[in-house]
Amino acid sequence: MKIQASIRQYWPTAALFVALIAIWQLAVSLTGIREYLLPAPLSVWNAMWDGEITWAQHLWVTSWEIVGAFFMAAIVGVALGVAIAWSPLLANALVPFLVFVNTLPKVAVAPLFLIWMGYGIFPNMLMGALIGFFPVVINTAVGLSQVEADMLDLGRVFHAPKWKIFVKIRIPNALPYILSALKITATAAVVGAIVGEFVASQKGLGYVIVTTQSSMNTGVAFAALVWISIVGLVLYGLVVVLAHLWAPWAEGVD
Repeated sequence: MKIQASIRQYWPTAALFVALIAIWQLAVSLTGIREYLLPAPLSVWNAMWDGEITWAQHLWVTSWEIVGAFFMAAIVGVALGVAIAWSPLLANALVPFLVFVNTLPKVAVAPLFLIWMGYGIFPNMLMGALIGFFPVVINTAVGLSQVEADMLDLGRVFHAPKWKIFVKIRIPNALPYILSALKITATAAVVGAIVGEFVASQKGLGYVIVTTQSSMNTGVAFAALVWISIVGLVLYGLVVVLAHLWAPWAEGVD
């Protein structure tokens, strides 16, 4: 039954994806577009398995950066969201500063990370976390704050301390909000890691895309984009599964 439900839910997406690839392949074949302008899907597929490019190494580096950025954003974002919901004083101090940080142009910040930390995986993780943490902060704070008054009154009737109300009432209420934000962060972490690789990297899928510019090897660039999308989809899917396990009562976690 679950398999049938999944097929009914996702077959339109799969059909649209297949149709777009078919149209793409036909358009390139019929119009004779140059390979360096728009490679055909079959050329991209072949490039994805090109033995001259160490795809496994680049894929491992980028995946590690994305996963690290995701967890950094999740941990820091939830911690800041809890702090904001716990104390009005901390909220007044943190929210304007976090808004300021979020409005910074991330592409302009990336060269500073290079100056401070040099080349490596960690600066790219930080870039991904910087792009993805803000939705987690906001959703966590909102989820912890927007609790039904009756539930809070019930906790006070039983003389529950503040920390227990947080654990038993506020955190379960905030779980759907947090998990929804983590879905956004899963995609934002991908963007941040690739932006970091564009600015300064010697390995990774973003580095592959940058190096193809000089040789006009657009097929390899598209292949790197496909691998990046696969990593992002896998991470997003894991968050969806986590949402079903942790907050199955919330209709909005799908």
